[in-house]
Amino acid sequence: MTVGSVKDNLLRVKQTIVPYKPNIIAVTKYYGLDAILEAYDAGLRDFGESRANDAIKKIEELPEEIRNNSKFHFIGHLQTNKVDKVVKYFDYIQSVDSLKLAKCISESANRLNKVQKVLLQINISEEVQKFGFSKRELYENFDEIKKLPSLEICGFMCMAPLGATDEELDKVFSEALQIKTELNKQYTLNLQELSMGMSDDYLRAVANGATMIRLGRILFK
Repeated sequence: MTVGSVKDNLLRVKQTIVPYKPNIIAVTKYYGLDAILEAYDAGLRDFGESRANDAIKKIEELPEEIRNNSKFHFIGHLQTNKVDKVVKYFDYIQSVDSLKLAKCISESANRLNKVQKVLLQINISEEVQKFGFSKRELYENFDEIKKLPSLEICGFMCMAPLGATDEELDKVFSEALQIKTELNKQYTLNLQELSMGMSDDYLRAVANGATMIRLGRILFK
C-alpha cells in the first residue's frame, strides 16, 4: 500500500459523493499504524477505531503533529470497563448504545474535566446481533441522556443490515434522518451529525442525509 493508492482511493470516493460533503472517517481498526500515517498524508484527519487497547497503542505511537491535528472516533461496542481509557483518548464516541453507558461516560468525562462528544447508536432494524437503542428506547431515554453533565450529544449513528437492497438501505437511512429531525424539533435542538454508511453502502447513506461516513476497505484496499 502506498500513499498514492490511498490518495487515489480517496479521490475516487470524493468524486462519487458530489455534491454531498460528508466528513469521511477513515476506519483504521483492521490496519496498522502505517494506515493512519498514509491516510493523514492523503489529507484525512478523522480516524475510527473499535478496539480500545489496540487503538490507544496506535494513538500513543503517532507523531505529536498527527495526534494534535486529528480527531479520533470510537466506533465499536464499548464495554463499561473500558470507558475511562476511551474517554481519555477519543474525541468522539459514536457507539453510545444504552442509558447505562451514557451515564458511565458522563461520570468518566466529569472526572477528567472534559466534555465528551457522543453519538447515540440506533438499531433501526432491531437486529438481535447489533447493539443500539431501538427507536422506542431512544425516545424514552433521550431526555435523561440529554441532561447528563460533561456529555455533548452531537447526533446519531446507525448501521444498515448486511446485504440490504438499495430500497432497504434507503428505508433505514431515511428513518435515521427522520429520528434526528423529530428529536431536534421536539427538544428545540440543532444536532448536526448523522454517522451512517460504510464501504458498501455509503452512497445510499449520503443520499439520505449522512454527515459522516465510516470508510475502511474502500480507502485501504
